[in-house]
Amino acid sequence: MTDKRILIVEDEFIVALNLRQIMSDMGFEVIGIAPDAATAERLAEAKPDIALVDLNLRDGPTGPQIGAKLSQQHGTSVLFLTANASQLGDGIKGTVGVVSKPVDEDSIESVLEFLVKHRVGEPASPPPALRLFSLH
Repeated sequence: MTDKRILIVEDEFIVALNLRQIMSDMGFEVIGIAPDAATAERLAEAKPDIALVDLNLRDGPTGPQIGAKLSQQHGTSVLFLTANASQLGDGIKGTVGVVSKPVDEDSIESVLEFLVKHRVGEPASPPPALRLFSLH
């Protein structure tokens, strides 16, 4: 299926592995797990359709810059997944939205289903766990 290549930008290994398992079970192709900006930049060359990005990574609070770059330079649909959602204010230009951690498997699944539909222009209502930024 198209629009199912995903990048996980998360420095907490257990969280990243759990996300990878959920996404694999949903039929996504996880192209990699990036704990920092340098790894995210390298993995972005594989052109992920969707990226889940934490704000605070191994190299500091680089998540917002990573998300903006993935969206603007690679056309990736970026969703922030963080315990610090308030740090994003009104959002990051070009990114989709934010989900606050901790988040359960059902919420992740419903958010990913929304993102896939959103990417292909199908009508979809954002799930309750997702706070949308401007969609342009």
